[in-house]
Amino acid sequence: MKAILAVLFLLVLPIGLHPAKADSKIIYLAHLNKNDASDNPTAAMAVAFKAELESLSGQTLRVEIFPEGQLGNDAQVTGLVQKGVIQSSISSVGGVSKVYPLIGVLDFPFAFRKIEETYALFDGPFGQKMGADIKSKTGLEVLGFGDTGGFFVITNSKRPIQAPADMKGLKLRAMGVDSHRAFVSTLGAQPVGIAWNELYAALKSGIADGQMNPVTIVRFGKLDEVQRYLTLTNHIYTPYVWTINAPFMASLSEQERLWVTDAARKAIAAGRDLARGLANSERGLPALKARMAVYQPSEAEIEAFRKTTQPAMAQLIAEKLGAEGTDWLASFQDAVISAQKK
Repeated sequence: MKAILAVLFLLVLPIGLHPAKADSKIIYLAHLNKNDASDNPTAAMAVAFKAELESLSGQTLRVEIFPEGQLGNDAQVTGLVQKGVIQSSISSVGGVSKVYPLIGVLDFPFAFRKIEETYALFDGPFGQKMGADIKSKTGLEVLGFGDTGGFFVITNSKRPIQAPADMKGLKLRAMGVDSHRAFVSTLGAQPVGIAWNELYAALKSGIADGQMNPVTIVRFGKLDEVQRYLTLTNHIYTPYVWTINAPFMASLSEQERLWVTDAARKAIAAGRDLARGLANSERGLPALKARMAVYQPSEAEIEAFRKTTQPAMAQLIAEKLGAEGTDWLASFQDAVISAQKK
């Protein structure tokens, strides 16, 4: 963690080397979290991007960051980027799904085995292909896919979860995405729609028995105070989707576009480094193990979850997204196999 923070600190230093220019072009960048580069991956990405881009361009390109949902929720901010009101945002898959529903194929469960596979997939041909399709359908150019904090796990206050049958009857908070609700229902649990800022209170009061998020989010949200059991299902990986208004990008010179894409690439790497560091620090799984009963399913147990959920999710994708969704799912599965060979 000290090494990661030192790198982020060095990235910030160039900001003061160049005075702001009167003819600077400004990129307004929004994200939902605190703008503390040591606290969360979106802030690490945003701060690193600002430092790197302003250094590369001599501040002819400047970045102004709007954190903590100042401009609205993910879906609203994605709409602002699409309309050109602001230039860029780092958003959840759920926020982007409002304008690009096909991104729902990324919620196909139990696809990955290691976090490195996700990076290879989203940085490779599949990520480039999806980025191009998003641009053609929405006018949002994808700068890259960031790490939200790792794989989703399941927590609850009732009992250990070791098999699909253990989920039956639990009230589990699911984000407002069809695929997440369907995943919960397939396992025999009851999906409950609860906003993030209401989740702690809902878990404490019993409105919901459990939830699913990466371990860093569990710790960040202090959910270990109101949850007893954690199962490392690692069932879904949903990246941050970093978009920029395509007409704005087209208005930049070739050199400016290269600066933007290079700065974004380095910023995504910084966000991933922070996410991995947090997951393995006292702000991640080690701290949760001290407060919660943590269970690591065997491969045979994960296979039981996989067989229970994957056919239903494939059917949901076909019903909701049609033939195009089924084709994208096949491309996703092929890309996962390729990533696992690397």
